[in-house]
Amino acid sequence: MSALPSQALGWRAGNYDPAMSEMPFMSPEGFEAAVAAPSAQPAGAPAHWFVFKGDRLLVELGPPNAQPSDDPRIARRPAWAKLPLRKNNNLLWFEPARTLYLGRLAGADCWAAEAPADAAAPPAGMGWEGLRALFTVLDDAHFALAGRAIQLLDWDRSHRYCGRCGTPTEEKSGERARACPACKFSAYPRIAPAVMALVRRESEILLARGPHFPPGMYSALAGFVEAGETLEQCLEREVEEEVGVRVSRIRYFTSQPWPFPNSLMIAFVCDWLSGEIRPQAGEIEAANWFKVLHLPKLPSKISIARRLIDAVVSEMRAGQ
Repeated sequence: MSALPSQALGWRAGNYDPAMSEMPFMSPEGFEAAVAAPSAQPAGAPAHWFVFKGDRLLVELGPPNAQPSDDPRIARRPAWAKLPLRKNNNLLWFEPARTLYLGRLAGADCWAAEAPADAAAPPAGMGWEGLRALFTVLDDAHFALAGRAIQLLDWDRSHRYCGRCGTPTEEKSGERARACPACKFSAYPRIAPAVMALVRRESEILLARGPHFPPGMYSALAGFVEAGETLEQCLEREVEEEVGVRVSRIRYFTSQPWPFPNSLMIAFVCDWLSGEIRPQAGEIEAANWFKVLHLPKLPSKISIARRLIDAVVSEMRAGQ
């Protein structure tokens, strides 16, 4: 297994591009995370409310965009969308199932709230929209915090009862945690790390598609890190399991928070070492080597997968 050199800050050792670290869903500049709202709130102070019903965010919506979406999963995005500016949660037309304080963005308080399943339709001009459809449409900072909000709401909903003894949990003062009053067990938000690998071989890259992918779309390989594994071990195992090849020269690219539902994607570039492609039954529908000048349909730029593929392909084309 190839170890990561300590001086390698990026996938081209010692030549890390800071722009590549600016990923969708990362915490925006000017945001200060917090668990509890300030005790003194000026009357009528503006606040941002990230209100979800299931996995859809409440936004003011424009008409459908005339241009097709770049995301194979989304036919068309709205022409515009914005987060409603609310001075307090009394402006909601329902009682939230849960409300969480997120922190402050450029001086404005940020809240997450969950609408009950039976909430009535939103007022005219507003609607519920999935995050994928709001990429590049919603303000970047609001889009990033919406990703944080949906993860924390999901965590809060999933930990209403103690996983050890079944007792209803309570919010833990001063921490983002839910505590059991009976056995004292505390549950904190957890992130599932997943490794992504783009395999190179001369002028080709290895791409694959799963059974759930949109028709014709291929992407880099990915898989969750198992207990006791390093990131590099996970990469080697996942690549060999999914497509039957072995790799070498593993280089870090960058990472991305991924709220579908609660992952941290950690991307790497590596080189083919040996083996022929053998797609894993049930996991990989198809896999192939693709010339960098003749690529299939790729994922949307919302994902680290597309950033990884574009960066590597650009370098490989420049070297031809």
